[in-house]
Amino acid sequence: MGIHPKIGITGLPRSGKSAVMEKVLEMLVDERKREILMRGSLTDAPIIGGMRTEPILEGSERLGYRVINIVTGESDVMAHKSIDSRLRVLGYGIDTEALERIAVPAIEYARDQCEVIVIDEIGKFAVESEAFVSVVRSALEMDKPTLLTLHKKSRHPLLQDIRRRDDGRILEVTPVNRALLPYKIHKLMRETY
Repeated sequence: MGIHPKIGITGLPRSGKSAVMEKVLEMLVDERKREILMRGSLTDAPIIGGMRTEPILEGSERLGYRVINIVTGESDVMAHKSIDSRLRVLGYGIDTEALERIAVPAIEYARDQCEVIVIDEIGKFAVESEAFVSVVRSALEMDKPTLLTLHKKSRHPLLQDIRRRDDGRILEVTPVNRALLPYKIHKLMRETY
C-alpha cells in the first residue's frame, strides 16, 4: 500500500458526488498552475487524467450517461434508455464497447502519465465491463493520489475491495457537508504530494 490516498466519494444518486469531484479537480489544477508559475517548470503531461461520466438529460429526466476522457475530451454514450442491448441496468441499455473505447485508454494514460488518477463513476454500469474492472484494479496498484466516485449501494467485489483498502478513505456526500467536502478532500490529497 502506498502513501497516496485513494479517496472514494460516495452518496445517494443526485447527492452531488460529481460536483464535489469537479471542485476538487479545479482546486488541484489551480494550485499546480500556481506552483508551475512560481517554479517555472513545465511538464508536458497533464496533471489529472482518467474518466468521468455525465448524465444525458432531457429536461429533468435522465435518459442515459456519457463517458468522457478527461485529457482528450473524447466521449461516447455508455448507457441510454434507447440502447437496445441484452445488457440492461436500471432501465438503461449498456454499451460496454463505448465504455471500453473511452474509459479504458483514459485510465491507462492516467495510470502511466498523470499525477492524479480520476475514475468517475464506479457503479452499476461500468462494472459490467471486465476490461474496465481490470484497468481500475491496475490503476489502484499505482501509488498516486486517486479520486473515485463510487455507487453507494453496489456490492460488486471491486467496490468492496476499494472500501477495504488501508490507503482508502471513503467519504459520503450529504446535503450538510456538500459545500465543505471538496476542501476536506483537497487537504487529504495535499498532505501527501
